Amino acid sequence: MKKNNTHVLIIGITLLLFLCSAAIDPPKSEYRNLKVLPANITSKAMSKIMVDEFSDALGVSCGFCHAEEAGSHRLDYASDAKPEKAMARIMMRMTLRINKQYFNGKHPKLEDPALVITCNTCHNGQPHPDNVSLK
Repeated sequence: MKKNNTHVLIIGITLLLFLCSAAIDPPKSEYRNLKVLPANITSKAMSKIMVDEFSDALGVSCGFCHAEEAGSHRLDYASDAKPEKAMARIMMRMTLRINKQYFNGKHPKLEDPALVITCNTCHNGQPHPDNVSLK
């Protein structure tokens, strides 16, 4: 009887340690090279930002900011090869800063529907808002 209890105890402790280590290690992000967006962003939030914010607000497709992989027509989303991607990061930081500073957004996030200033505020479906008219 004592031998069976020892085996059960060892299995139980092993299982407990496994579960604890899984809880301590956060899940790995499927996205690489995120510098403004949170590392633990969900695919739903990422899609909302990329489609609703960037693609719709600027009237562009993914290839506007993301470079193609070498020798392929597939996009390398982690690459920083295109200057438009660096500009997008600058604009994201600016938008968040404006919402925090002037509209009392305590911890604004790009996917937050309560943001007052968004990409569309200035871009209105244009990749380069040359004649911005703030009325």
